[in-house]
Amino acid sequence: MTWSDLDWPALDRLRDGFLSGSAANGPYWRSLSDLASYDFTYAERVGWKWDAVLAELRRRNWTPPSRTLLDWGCGSGIAGRRALSAFGAENFDTLQVWDHSPLARQFATAAAKENFPTLSVSEFSPFTPHSSPFTLLLSHVLNELPAPARSELFALIDRADAVIWIEPGTHAVSRDLASVRDRLRADFDLVAPCTHALDCPLFTAANERHWCHYFAPAPSGIYADSNWVKFGQRAGVDLRSLPYSVLVLERKNLRPASAPLPPDASRVLGRLRVHKAHTDLLACDATGLHDLKLFKRTDPALHKQLDRNPPTPLYRFAREEEKITAAQPLFP
Repeated sequence: MTWSDLDWPALDRLRDGFLSGSAANGPYWRSLSDLASYDFTYAERVGWKWDAVLAELRRRNWTPPSRTLLDWGCGSGIAGRRALSAFGAENFDTLQVWDHSPLARQFATAAAKENFPTLSVSEFSPFTPHSSPFTLLLSHVLNELPAPARSELFALIDRADAVIWIEPGTHAVSRDLASVRDRLRADFDLVAPCTHALDCPLFTAANERHWCHYFAPAPSGIYADSNWVKFGQRAGVDLRSLPYSVLVLERKNLRPASAPLPPDASRVLGRLRVHKAHTDLLACDATGLHDLKLFKRTDPALHKQLDRNPPTPLYRFAREEEKITAAQPLFP
């Protein structure tokens, strides 16, 4: 696939379906060409979100606990391929894919085999008991699930050793994912994004306007790439903005605690608002959500970094009310 091979009418149709919500009405792939064009464009942007999440997990020394990956609702299969690249295909025996579209299953299987020729890749059957332990990959599925499919998904999660789940960073979908987090925390350790396993503070009345979301960096070269610029203009997307929400789970007592965070860890949500003399931020920790200020004079080097290349949004903050008096990035 090259830019000259793209099926623009198919991309326009897919975009209209995603925006209108009609994508939830059933399979929307009409051909393998649809999937190839999507994989080259929209799925690549989804892949950049996966890159951001997987990079944090690797920095925290977290790896999937099982040697089978299951990419459920796979679409073109970008999630499975990004996970294999990040963690190393040699650390897995099998990639399984499933989608309600046979075309998607076919495309995802072929793409994975092409990229990882020594790995066993197969289609998953939801009607066959899954005998081997597996890590479940979920990508942009919540707003496309009717009630029966959601029930099937939770039955599958109940059998998983771990889950890596990425969704669009919209207010509604993010809060939906947070409610899933509260539902599953009794059986799973919360690896990311949460720094604690208490009730999600989003659901207090004072926090109704907030949502748990982050922004993945796009490769710098795309801003000077005329093909990506043309795509962004036609698709109506901001190439610089890649909002996502995430939930990473590992079944309790499966292995010694991995990727632990200190009890006073905070995670910064959303965008930092960097001003000349201070930075405004929203931080979540075991005591709730807090609007905080980091003044430049408190930590000039960190203030500069936040403006240009912020680290993984995990910190230990010392503070006096809303004023941060000391900030230690946990994964600089």
